[in-house]
Amino acid sequence: MDVAYVVVTAVTIAANAAIAAADLARAGFVLANSAEVGVPQPWLPRLAALKAAGAAGLAVGLLGTDATYPAGAVGVAAAAGLVLFYAGALAAHTRARVFYNLAFPGGYFALAVASLVLALAR
Repeated sequence: MDVAYVVVTAVTIAANAAIAAADLARAGFVLANSAEVGVPQPWLPRLAALKAAGAAGLAVGLLGTDATYPAGAVGVAAAAGLVLFYAGALAAHTRARVFYNLAFPGGYFALAVASLVLALAR
């Protein structure tokens, strides 16, 4: 269980850090997707900050350095936040009827759910 937790959480951290960086860099695919889904460009830095905060919180939980809280509480909270974030992304894609690339927020959502389930199972 611990190996699965470490691997899945590390992949989730890397994926969220990468997409947060792409948001901040205003990568072409990010701009095209956000325009298609109806997300205003001024929101991108805030959305990137949320993704980066989720990745950082998962890292804190993974490293076990959340000294002021019970072991893993920060990681669990970060995973739960990412689950809610990507549920919102899936809703935004559905609302805009942009289904052809639903796998991308769906993949991030699945990683966040897996990280949350494995963190809670520890």
